[in-house]
Amino acid sequence: MNEGLSTHPAARLVLLLPAGAALLAGLDGAAILLGVHAPVDLARLADQHGPLMVLGFVATVIALERAAALARTWGFVSPLLLGLGGIALILAPLPLAVGRTLTVLGAAAMVALYVPLWRRSRDDAVALQAAGAIAATIGAIGLLAGSPVSHVLPCLMAFVLLTILGERLELSRIVLRRPVGLLVIGIAVLGSLPVSLVAPGIGVRLLAVLLIAAVAWLLVHDPALRTARAGGLPGFVGIQLSLGYLWLLVPAGLWLVIGPVVSGTRSYDALVHAFFLGFVIAMIMAHAPIILPAVLRVDLPYTPWMHVPSALLHLSLLIRLGIGDALDLPAAVRSGGVLGIVSLLLFAALSASQVRRRRRRKALR
Repeated sequence: MNEGLSTHPAARLVLLLPAGAALLAGLDGAAILLGVHAPVDLARLADQHGPLMVLGFVATVIALERAAALARTWGFVSPLLLGLGGIALILAPLPLAVGRTLTVLGAAAMVALYVPLWRRSRDDAVALQAAGAIAATIGAIGLLAGSPVSHVLPCLMAFVLLTILGERLELSRIVLRRPVGLLVIGIAVLGSLPVSLVAPGIGVRLLAVLLIAAVAWLLVHDPALRTARAGGLPGFVGIQLSLGYLWLLVPAGLWLVIGPVVSGTRSYDALVHAFFLGFVIAMIMAHAPIILPAVLRVDLPYTPWMHVPSALLHLSLLIRLGIGDALDLPAAVRSGGVLGIVSLLLFAALSASQVRRRRRRKALR
């Protein structure tokens, strides 16, 4: 077996570059949607903002991390296809169908990636993550078929939710016995997706109840939450997890009260960004010092400065959702949105700086 990709960090970094490009393009699209200056003013980036962030960036990173865990060359087909799909969505001359087709193939390859991982350990965490990959594939197929992002939104949310639930089980070993409650929630989330597609009024309310159930389970069983008052990396992780779990209650509440939300409305803006920024990005910030070394074999040491982009992220959401969306103040939505973009770029720059600093220190020894 050729183990170049499975053992060489530089090869993995190459596969991570398209995810970085998708992130930057997605943030550029976010700036366009906010009506502020964007480095590249292309309507296509604004239209593909959601798919770029979720499937081009997040899915590629997740697939790369899982491929590294599998340590087989064929496993890297998934992040490769997802990354290429994101690049194809960016390149305006290419039809959108090219990027969407590559994304479907990459998501399906991610499902295949979980099969040997599950056979290796029979781990409930892997089963939850595999369910998330199935949700991503359903969502990607919907986009390829021409469905709007708002229609497949439950699938995209379920993908990240189930993956993160599995990640928390895997990283924390949350319970010693089998986490039956969380498994039931995960199965129900996946089972609710067909309902949300054919009967959105019922499906999203079911998902709302399951989101609340997941939050309740995590608040009781996730031991990392108890470290929120500690110092160092454990304290940082505990704070991010606590805030991220609480942001899940926003989409749950909106779905329960309103039902399906319409794209372009204040409710839609609040639901999407509470989940994908408040929950997902908080989880990425929390796990970056743990996951990045495993994937790229580089050290990302914790620094108290990580609290700065984290605080800006959550402040941006309070401004955008709590003032802008709640009071119908577009200026607050715009200000909160820009602050959110700054927080992501700042965390990425800070992480890169920490990696370089650690490398220099090692070189001097």
